[in-house]
Amino acid sequence: MGLSPVSQYLLMFISVLSLSRETKAQTAPAVFYPFGSVAGDTVNISVEDENSTRIDLWRPFVFFGRTYNKTYVNSNGHLTFNQPSLEFYVKGFPINGSEDIIAPLWTDVDVSVNGIISYQQYSNGNVLTQATRDINQHFPYLSFTATWVLVATWDRVAYYYHSGTETSFQVVLISGGDLSFIFMNYGDCAVTYNAVQAGYDTVNSTAYFVIPGSINGSVIPNLVNSSNINVAGRWAFRVDTALDNVIGVQMRVTSFSDLTESGNIETVLEKLQQELVKSGLPSSLKLNFRRIKKTRP
Repeated sequence: MGLSPVSQYLLMFISVLSLSRETKAQTAPAVFYPFGSVAGDTVNISVEDENSTRIDLWRPFVFFGRTYNKTYVNSNGHLTFNQPSLEFYVKGFPINGSEDIIAPLWTDVDVSVNGIISYQQYSNGNVLTQATRDINQHFPYLSFTATWVLVATWDRVAYYYHSGTETSFQVVLISGGDLSFIFMNYGDCAVTYNAVQAGYDTVNSTAYFVIPGSINGSVIPNLVNSSNINVAGRWAFRVDTALDNVIGVQMRVTSFSDLTESGNIETVLEKLQQELVKSGLPSSLKLNFRRIKKTRP
């Protein structure tokens, strides 16, 4: 049975709309991994502004000691693992909740206005080569080889109730052996008056991180220039190890403070914590000072 003229027109309109959205998606910021139709992504073009898509992972992904075989790409700028989330109201980290969350940019997104959300998994090819190179550049002491990558991209998406806004960001999950990493990549981000937040949180918030400046909708355009690894627009984190497996941290400082006074100790620890958080450790990091008497053998 042939299509009626009206049905043919509607089909043509949908095809043109899909083509125009995917064509716009091909121009990517330098830090972005391949995405969109040219990368073979599954592209979500939805008339609704709130939806979640389950992805069955080709390889297990370890996130702070918990192993997952699926994840949900939620339209409002975050990933969850145990269940989908339609939550557009941003909950500030730490939530102290029962769900692990990876949020490259959690806010009220409306893809019915403009933009696309797409995703793709890789277990071989150039993307794994790129991930291996990037991890060894950002974490040079691991001799890492990527065996699996998931790329999820929000390309030029609009904010709810703010037509004409376009914001682009991406999250990349990378694993190899027992090691897991995430990249949060940023293109141009429009100002928003909606609640917004970028970072991650864990079950009971035993580990969490908020990218500095990401909770202020008027300054998030700065994300394209921010980084914890000296690569503008990219934040990188190692996320496989539960914090209770971390025994200690050793470092050398170039300045001396009189640590015999408790006030100075707290000041130094606070400054060290700030620097470690800037380098990608979770904001929940707690430092303790212990005196060690050095003796000659």
